[in-house]
Amino acid sequence: MKYILLSNLPRLLAGYGRSWQGYPAVVIVVCDLDDKCLKSFRDELIGLLNSCNPRPETRFCIAIEEGEAWFLGDISAIKQAYPKAKDAVLNTYVSDSICGTWERLADAVYKGGSQGLSRLGWQTVGAEKSEWAGKITPHMDLDNNTSPSFNYFIGKLRELAEPT
Repeated sequence: MKYILLSNLPRLLAGYGRSWQGYPAVVIVVCDLDDKCLKSFRDELIGLLNSCNPRPETRFCIAIEEGEAWFLGDISAIKQAYPKAKDAVLNTYVSDSICGTWERLADAVYKGGSQGLSRLGWQTVGAEKSEWAGKITPHMDLDNNTSPSFNYFIGKLRELAEPT
């Protein structure tokens, strides 16, 4: 699914540029870095944006390595959502490291860990990731997250929310 969205991004951005011309609108693109080079990926996204005429006002916010990094940046939120989460796994995570982030979270909160979850297939993995998002995000402290990529995202939202 994410590859479909990224491959459609040039068309979508161009459409937003035409549709929103003259309106105070901003496109916020949030995506995972996975194992790509951050600079190259950001340059690729900016190149796509620059090819749009008119170009919509856009912010790119990239989760390093995956969106689960933003959850792992707030161990307290994970512990509130999953009181039995394994401290030994959570405490070894280095914020925004390329280390198999969703697998690390699964090893901490999912019975059977990432290996057990992976055996159930990608659809089950996706459903579990959605469940994590629903359970963890209500407990997240936006001002005390150790993920630099999450803090960048929150900073962009705050910039946009400031009165002009």
